[in-house]
Amino acid sequence: MVRSRGSASGKGEREGALSPFFVQGNLEKKISPKGKNPLGEMLFLANVVFVNRGIVVVLYQIDGVDVLVKDAGVNELLDVRVQEKFDAGFGDSAILEKYPTLKKYPEYVRTLHIEDKDEAAREAVRIVREGGADILMKGIINTDNLLHAILNKEKGLLPKGKILTHLAVMQIPTYDKLLFFSDAAVIPRPTLQQRIEMIWYAIHTCRHFGIGQPRIALIHCTEKVSAKFPHSLDYVNIVELAEAGEFGNVIIDGPLDVKTSCEKTSGDIKGIVSPINGEADVLIFPNIESGNAFYKAVSLFSHADMAGLLQGPVCPVVLPSRSDSGLSKYYSIAMACLTCSGVADEGHAMTVGNK
Repeated sequence: MVRSRGSASGKGEREGALSPFFVQGNLEKKISPKGKNPLGEMLFLANVVFVNRGIVVVLYQIDGVDVLVKDAGVNELLDVRVQEKFDAGFGDSAILEKYPTLKKYPEYVRTLHIEDKDEAAREAVRIVREGGADILMKGIINTDNLLHAILNKEKGLLPKGKILTHLAVMQIPTYDKLLFFSDAAVIPRPTLQQRIEMIWYAIHTCRHFGIGQPRIALIHCTEKVSAKFPHSLDYVNIVELAEAGEFGNVIIDGPLDVKTSCEKTSGDIKGIVSPINGEADVLIFPNIESGNAFYKAVSLFSHADMAGLLQGPVCPVVLPSRSDSGLSKYYSIAMACLTCSGVADEGHAMTVGNK
């Protein structure tokens, strides 16, 4: 078993780990330290570009944004599912007609009608590049169309040298803290360098959530290192970097399985001694298959609250599945608001070769 330096307890460092906007069943509950409405508190921070086929919706900073949610304007708009039927041309425009609440606030909601989906994606990216919005969000549009605009080398949102990946966070009823994990959506089989960048993105995001010393578990089906599983060799390199202090104030260990990472009793029974101590904040999966299966299984069977963002672009990008609930998309916007400050500077220039 390999392990990183850092205390096994770290209790005082994780104060405030539970985010104020993850609430079971009651969005209006006043649960933040200052007693503010969670939606109002989060969306004060940013403007959102919501891009669909044929339409771009810009939600500006709203002083009484909780009113929109009470009237079901924004939240129901986010809850449009794949089964929604579209007309040709301005199909998405018809959807907006169902939400008269949005029309009550013309100074805060702007719509641009664009017939071509690729042009709509490019326009949303342009708005962000020119400072008109802080967050980009995917609506009813194919992911490929939006990513093509984001990854455009001249007019896109991914700086040269940055790695595009996905970081999700969930609140599971049976786990006493938020759990971040990567990558369930973008990188099929991460290289060592990509794993390092994934870890840096996770560290920065954890800090935005008030987690001073993130516990990061490198996930495998067993705790043994083997050349048959190249990613387990990468884990050895990563833990050595952590022990040398390259990642700062973090605890990194692996390989570990999910149960050992998140349940101390499992590690005790198996005789595994790890500084993670069954209290992981972050799970780094070996490949997209395992990460995506974990994402879908936990959301379906554990009824976990979910949020997720693309990491790497100059702004937070909310890239939900079309079948995600409106609540999940709303949580993703709140997560984006928490992380939108300083997003372009996140990541790290560390370059390491395999040993």
